[in-house]
Amino acid sequence: MKDLKIYIIIATALFTIYVVANINRPKPVNWAETFSDTDKIPFGTYIVHDRARDLFPGAAIKIQRLPIYNVLTDTPPKQASYIIICGGIDMSKPDYEQLVKYIGLGNDVFIAATDFGSLFEKNLHISTKADFNIQQQNTAVKFLNPALHPESAYLIDRGSGNFYFNKFDTLKAVALGDNVFNKANFIKYRFGKGNLYLMSNPKMLSNYSMLNKQGALYAATALSYIKNTKQIIWDEYYTRGSGESKSPMKVFLNTPQLQWAYYISIFSLLAFVLFEIKRRQRIIPVVEPLQNSTLDFVTVVGQVYYEKRDNVNIAHKKVLYLLAYIRDHYRLKTNMLDQEFADSLAKKTGINVEFATKLTNALNFVSTQQRITDWELINLNKLIENFYRQSGYNGK
Repeated sequence: MKDLKIYIIIATALFTIYVVANINRPKPVNWAETFSDTDKIPFGTYIVHDRARDLFPGAAIKIQRLPIYNVLTDTPPKQASYIIICGGIDMSKPDYEQLVKYIGLGNDVFIAATDFGSLFEKNLHISTKADFNIQQQNTAVKFLNPALHPESAYLIDRGSGNFYFNKFDTLKAVALGDNVFNKANFIKYRFGKGNLYLMSNPKMLSNYSMLNKQGALYAATALSYIKNTKQIIWDEYYTRGSGESKSPMKVFLNTPQLQWAYYISIFSLLAFVLFEIKRRQRIIPVVEPLQNSTLDFVTVVGQVYYEKRDNVNIAHKKVLYLLAYIRDHYRLKTNMLDQEFADSLAKKTGINVEFATKLTNALNFVSTQQRITDWELINLNKLIENFYRQSGYNGK
């Protein structure tokens, strides 16, 4: 009990030190490109979503986590603009057709992604490509509208602005912005009364870029192309999906403070159970196994007979026991040990007639002798054991 307490105290102390060290150590930066409006990590979009009311004064901001077709089919919003910021968008045909129809009614759609999927590539004839230059720390991007001073470039981290449109339909699309190599990275398509804005660098709308003054100014200018809107539909379907688990355990494990509280509770419960089991468990006495007195008795009797060398007595008892067994199990008379008895024994037990005759002769011989040698006793015992084995005797 004392040793167990010492071990538990040591384990508790080590676990406490481990927990405190993990709580207080600096958390590593999460560079995952989630582009989610709820994420404050570098490549989340918490800041731009939070400041959306400043960018679109008077407009209601509504988050949607359903496919575009579902959002626009039931009750299509009027004078509403759709904003999608994600790493890649693989739109289904019903979604694409509904989106084009929605734009044609006079609404604007703004999509920022590095990969626009096969439908966009096929219908809009666009594709994107990345330009990596490891020697260049930053890259310059600019807008082409003369009113936005295209000679004044925005200096952006090279990792945020290295994608551009290496192919797009110049007859239907208008380039609104490009990079230092004059490669378009912001274009517009006209559908009916509305506009489709495509940006090839979603990272330029991320928290990481928004913390930079020029990055924030670039993002605000790009989004300012959306005008006369009363509602902003902020898409989270392409970042977080249509739903996420609401289980309490997920909340616990996704929150560091609650996570450690959960682990500490489990550890404390285990320690309590161990203490209680050790404290309340009654001592189980050691019970010595009972001695096999029957075996001891047989051993003693055997030793007595062996020391006295009374072979006749032993042989007679073995014969009597065998004959009693034959009477009880096979209902044979044993007063006359002749050939008729041997034939009946063979028939009843299934043993060989010759062996039955040999056994009968041995029984007759022993019954009439006043002196029996060790060899004769051994031979008798072998015959009897062989009979039991052949007749299927199981000791009962």
